[in-house]
Amino acid sequence: MKKKSRTKLYYSISEVSELAKVKPHVLRYWETQFKMLRPRKNRAGNRMYREKDLELVLTIRALLYEKGFTIVGARRKLLTDRREGGQMELAFQEAKRSAIIEEIRAELEELVRLARDGKSK
Repeated sequence: MKKKSRTKLYYSISEVSELAKVKPHVLRYWETQFKMLRPRKNRAGNRMYREKDLELVLTIRALLYEKGFTIVGARRKLLTDRREGGQMELAFQEAKRSAIIEEIRAELEELVRLARDGKSK
């Protein structure tokens, strides 16, 4: 699916319905089944979908309609993907942290060596 460049901050339920090619009542039902799908509501109580909500709706639609997942299966897949994504990010941060610590250690060793060389002269 080709990603279009969108410029709006918020989308109404009818706009999301049109983009996702599902009826508004389906979107409201998905909100009850997928806890991570929680569009904001304005003062009038109308749903206002953000870009991340729209992407999630499109992902849910693809899992259900194109890949044949059940609602329970799609929910599990989304939760698993979210957990794995977070773990990979943490692992990357941990690797980055290790590299920084190693660099600091090497610099400290160099300072100690320079201090020793300065004392022996």
